[in-house]
Amino acid sequence: MSIGEVLAQLRVEFPDTTISKLRFLESEGLVEPQRTPAGYRKYSWDDVARLRFVLTAQRDQYLPLRVIREQLAEADRDGLPGPERHRPSLVAVGPDGEVPGREVAAPVAESSDARLGRSELVSRSGLAEPLLAELERMGLLVSHPPGWYDADALVIAQAVAGLAAYGLEPRHLRGYRTAADREVGLFAQLVAPLARQSDPAARARAAEAARELVGLSQRLHAALVRVGLRGTLGR
Repeated sequence: MSIGEVLAQLRVEFPDTTISKLRFLESEGLVEPQRTPAGYRKYSWDDVARLRFVLTAQRDQYLPLRVIREQLAEADRDGLPGPERHRPSLVAVGPDGEVPGREVAAPVAESSDARLGRSELVSRSGLAEPLLAELERMGLLVSHPPGWYDADALVIAQAVAGLAAYGLEPRHLRGYRTAADREVGLFAQLVAPLARQSDPAARARAAEAARELVGLSQRLHAALVRVGLRGTLGR
């Protein structure tokens, strides 16, 4: 089947599915359609079953793609046939996508509900008080009334403290704020239609899409910086 034919198949059960969504799931390695000599995608019924598995797990269980990928890989290893192979397992997932009792490759970020006082933020980030004030003046770091900071503020403060150790000053970081604002505007257009719906499942999909977009953006930025530095490093 062509990608358009697959979309027609899936939209009966998943009306919000788009061609861009199918391409994104392919880029994440969740499905691998064959290609014609001319480069067109050709999907098998097994590919459609995998896509239905992914979309069902996202819609009904709100599972992050990392967990869905692991379940598919496990089913592939076990050689499960037909429907048994593509039935998502119920998994307890924490607020930041972690699976209790399962080791993760990197520490899970603090919950976005975390609240830190100013002194605790300075202590945990290693950021000097004058530098914190400068970041707030520039809008790079924002507190919530009546003066507490969330987990993202801590991440920003720690990153800036690390960059400051290399001699970078707040004025060097204005471009980060500008680029972030640009991405916020772009991504908001993509997730707003789902976020505005009253259906909790739609809002959950919007949150998942936002997390995926942020992750892809971080990967793209890091790769571009690495490529740009190769000449300097002589690689």
